[in-house]
Amino acid sequence: MSTPYPFTAIVGMDDLRLGLLLNAVSPAVGGVLVRGEKGTAKSTAVRALSALLPELAVVAGCRFGCDPAAPDPQCPDGPHRSGPGVSRPPRMVELPVGASEDRLVGALDIERALSEGVKAFEPGLLADAHRGVLYVDEVNLLHDHLVDLLLDAAAMGASYVEREGVSVRHAARFLLVGTMNPEEGELRPQLLDRFGLTVEVAASREPERRVEVVRRRLAYDDDPAAFAARWADEESALRARIVAARALLPEVRLGDAALLQIAATCAAFEVDGMRADIVMARTATALAAWDGRTDVRAEDVRQAALLALPHRRRRNPFDAPGLDEDRLDDTLERFKGEDDDDPDGGGDGGDGGGSGGPDGPGGGGIPPQGGPEGPEASDTPRESEAGRDDTPVEPESEPEPEPEPEPEPTNGPGSADGGAGAGAGAGAGAGEQSAVRAAEPFRTKTLSVPGLGEGAAGRRSRARTEHGRTTGSRRPRGALTKLHLAATVQAAAPHQRARGRSGPGLLVRRDDLRQATREGREGNLVLFVVDASGSMAARARMSAVKGAVLSLLLDAYQRRDKVGLVTFRGKAAEVALPPTSSVDAAAARLESLPTGGRTPLAAGLLKAHDVLRVERMRDPARRPLLLVVTDGRATGGADPVALAARAARLHAAEGTASVVVDCESGPVRLGLAGSLAAALAGTAITLDELRADSIAGLVRDVQQVRQPQQQPQQQVSSDNRRDGHNGHNGRSRRAA
Repeated sequence: MSTPYPFTAIVGMDDLRLGLLLNAVSPAVGGVLVRGEKGTAKSTAVRALSALLPELAVVAGCRFGCDPAAPDPQCPDGPHRSGPGVSRPPRMVELPVGASEDRLVGALDIERALSEGVKAFEPGLLADAHRGVLYVDEVNLLHDHLVDLLLDAAAMGASYVEREGVSVRHAARFLLVGTMNPEEGELRPQLLDRFGLTVEVAASREPERRVEVVRRRLAYDDDPAAFAARWADEESALRARIVAARALLPEVRLGDAALLQIAATCAAFEVDGMRADIVMARTATALAAWDGRTDVRAEDVRQAALLALPHRRRRNPFDAPGLDEDRLDDTLERFKGEDDDDPDGGGDGGDGGGSGGPDGPGGGGIPPQGGPEGPEASDTPRESEAGRDDTPVEPESEPEPEPEPEPEPTNGPGSADGGAGAGAGAGAGAGEQSAVRAAEPFRTKTLSVPGLGEGAAGRRSRARTEHGRTTGSRRPRGALTKLHLAATVQAAAPHQRARGRSGPGLLVRRDDLRQATREGREGNLVLFVVDASGSMAARARMSAVKGAVLSLLLDAYQRRDKVGLVTFRGKAAEVALPPTSSVDAAAARLESLPTGGRTPLAAGLLKAHDVLRVERMRDPARRPLLLVVTDGRATGGADPVALAARAARLHAAEGTASVVVDCESGPVRLGLAGSLAAALAGTAITLDELRADSIAGLVRDVQQVRQPQQQPQQQVSSDNRRDGHNGHNGRSRRAA
């Protein structure tokens, strides 16, 4: 077994270390979610913590790690006799992103359950993690249903496995730690709320501290055992402090004044539900125990708020997590009770347990940063690597100046880029206008890819999935996960006499088992191709366009899609954002998007074709949905419109589902977006039709070429006749 990096040797990262230690003192806090950029020692800190936890007494031979002093009465390996048990270190269990449901919660032997009536249960990772640490790296990339199962078990302290009426339950209490890089996508707010605490980590920008990090890491890599030995005393002292804090925790008093501050803080920041209040109360209590006190003070409540509330303030993917500390201090001061007065002036040891006070078990603060490898680094949590001082304040505190209105560009055929200003046709950068803010997002119509896919679970298009309504059965490929009971009985019934059945039981063999096939929803790759040329440059118009794209991005977030962004303007197109699960990154790129110059529509479509080609090789099961946001005009070259149509037919030939969001406005309309949609064998809709509450209806399934050898226009016409569409301009309508 490799020697873990010492926890006390980690440089800085005070909020991260404090959050982990508070959960070690009181697992009831509910775990910690670590958010941060890559290469910031997130995984190192979690693995180091597991080596600090005191040894456990477990029942000998129990696969579920039952406590011999209080064994689980429903343990599948029980009942257990009383006895001293055996000692072992707590387990550090890692849940891989690609894990299956059976690997997480365990699996029943369905064949033995049906034929012998026994509960043959193979424990999963939740059983292994009982009374230890369960670590989920890149938790934001884990399938949503696995995250639900994981957090349900963490909240209830038990795991339930049910298969066709056969049920097994076992205890599953663990310290849950999840890490994630926000650039790769966010967790849903409902799932964020289930984590007790959250901390933000970032690499230090101070050269001296970075030097110390490198020095310690190199020393560890050269000789892990010797490096760990140099930190053994600090590790032992910290382990003893965890044990002492656990013993003191039941004696900590949470007074009415502290409870009032907790409730007032949660109300002031308008967090949903009551979980935040409960988590703050448990965290403040753990902070007091960590500092060796039996009373909860105002500084404990403040530090608990900084750890428990930022992620609960996030309402949608475009909200930055964070907390206004001035507002927090005002709220705590306003609801300060008489018992908050600290005769010692607050004490350095009481700053939420993270003030980097005196070292050792008796002192306040987090683990020491001194020792044999370098100088002490003992920032308070507010000055830590988590960047509390850089936490963004609420959006309303940073108003941006209103953009000056500009005239709408001319809609004539010869002035496609006339709104870009003087020199707009001179190429990229000519006549460029600054970015404008997006209009308020709205709820959009549902757009989905036709047919039946097999991609990652989501909420957009129909697909064969592990969860959903049962549509049939098949022979299992590999392990049986979802039994189709009726089909299994039907397959076994004709062979009962030949198998010598004499009793009431059904003789079932492996060949009789049938896997249920289910239909649910999948997430798609939604690739936005946005026209940023001069013809779109009028500020009011571009604001509306950005608002529409922002609305579609929000819809993609809710439906678990990957998103990508291609823009075209001037002489070329560029990939503003490669396909990612981070829709807030796409929103940020959209917000700063400038406009102006020519309209290389063909270049935008060809760039999108390249992006989709690469993504098909990376993830062939995820089906794409192409959203082209343009007025349909094209400039540059001898015949730019024909060139754009030729590029569009490349997408049609590959069967890519497409939608053109027609941004043309004004009394004179050329209908070029409809022609582009016809070349794509897709659908054209206006900005007004995109709204879910618009009067004009919109078909749910996007038109797609099913037989590439047919002419695209013929296929569109055929589909339009089938769905009752008006096919002359590529737009589709259905009664709302």
